Amino acid sequence: MTTLTGRGLHRGAPASVRFTRAPGAVRLRRRGVEARLAELVMDGSSRSTSATTRDGRIAIGTVEHLFAALGAMSIRDGVVVEIDGPEVPLLDGGAAAFLDALAPLELGPSPPSLAVVRAGTIDVGASRYEVRPPERPGEVRVEVEVDFDDLRLERHARWGGDAADFRARVAPARTFGFEHEVEELLARGLASHVARESVVVIARDAILSAGRPFRSDEPARHKLLDLVGDLYAHGGPPSGSVRATRPGHAATHEAMRRGLAEGLLMLTRTR
Repeated sequence: MTTLTGRGLHRGAPASVRFTRAPGAVRLRRRGVEARLAELVMDGSSRSTSATTRDGRIAIGTVEHLFAALGAMSIRDGVVVEIDGPEVPLLDGGAAAFLDALAPLELGPSPPSLAVVRAGTIDVGASRYEVRPPERPGEVRVEVEVDFDDLRLERHARWGGDAADFRARVAPARTFGFEHEVEELLARGLASHVARESVVVIARDAILSAGRPFRSDEPARHKLLDLVGDLYAHGGPPSGSVRATRPGHAATHEAMRRGLAEGLLMLTRTR
């Protein structure tokens, strides 16, 4: 059993995540109620992903960084994730703390529950998702292209499915926001308990960060991290390739639902 404690990004409330080895598919638990991924409805309309059961007995906000760690390690069985609080704690602003907490459990990787079976493109508003089947058995490839209209920031990031590479390069990428977004959150009484080391603020005249040095591709890598987490909610990252242009939480969930409905994607096992 491993426990992480902190505060949520959006509400600032105390929160904790506890990982416990247990047979069966990954389940989320809150207030004694458990649910598998397939029993959760994902919503990305509030700058993050929330997971809710249809009966409302479980409602957990900001699950994407937790899910990114589970997805990067291909953990689909053997653990119950218990959340205490309205949202998952922000911790280091990325997924590294979750990966490090999961590692001692020595949970074996499982194949993706999702596969790309036909090449195609899914447009959701300004976001585009290009998917193609794997070129070799077991291939997992996730790529993002973003455009922040800022020459200081790189536009591309990619990951080839290796957990060690994700931990070293993608997981440390911190949550970021633009100055006007942070001001808006603070005016609404949100994000007031965030540790400076866990976020990057992009202002017109400077890029503000504490702790480890900022690198120009960090926002793109964080977008990649978020995408991996959102794909995990649907059984991924899938076997095959996903290339997302200007991805967002709500757009990714809609794209995965459409991909399944249109036969571009297929579930290969129960989640």
